Amino acid sequence: MVSSPTSQRVRKLPDERRAEILSEAASIALSEGLERITLRAVADRLGVRPGLISHYYPAAEDLVIAAFVRAVSEEREELFPDDGTPLARMAHLISRIEGRGAFELTRLWLNARHLCRFTPALAEALLAQEYLDRTRLTALIEDGVASGDFVVDDPFAACIRIWVAIDGVGSYVNNMGSFDYEPFTRFVTDISEWSLGVPDGRLRAAVDHQRMA
Repeated sequence: MVSSPTSQRVRKLPDERRAEILSEAASIALSEGLERITLRAVADRLGVRPGLISHYYPAAEDLVIAAFVRAVSEEREELFPDDGTPLARMAHLISRIEGRGAFELTRLWLNARHLCRFTPALAEALLAQEYLDRTRLTALIEDGVASGDFVVDDPFAACIRIWVAIDGVGSYVNNMGSFDYEPFTRFVTDISEWSLGVPDGRLRAAVDHQRMA
């Protein structure tokens, strides 16, 4: 008896299979944490044997690092859209950070910063991703200076201030209780407005507009 094509197992191309594995691992990283990425966990999600995962990623650590890079790279594209004025793009970034649109991403960064103390290769990957984030935000600030949206003498210094604000707020992401005081919930907006030389209230209004959109 000859089996029908639909009953035969579909063999995927290596690049396709690797991308599928990495996508699933990145999903685990965002939803559950880097520690939960194992060859078996990814295999179970894909309905395959762990040996298939180890064929592409013999060392689980390599899969963890690749998943981190994939997750933060994809989220970076969400945080930094190409369309809109520099003020609107900055407001988009802040609204996602303050409005919990990047909640899983914030948790992942905090998770990675803890684990990189024990995993030098992850620490190296984290530094590389931080550099890409700083480069992207600095370019956005430079666009805003050119358009007149921002009044900044040193775009890189402004970038650092804003990222420190984002990371500072992010350090509370695992708190069990609520902390809804406005000085905290709007901290990134306030620091960004000051760092970018935006008139009082203008960036906050733009962030509020993004939240309502």
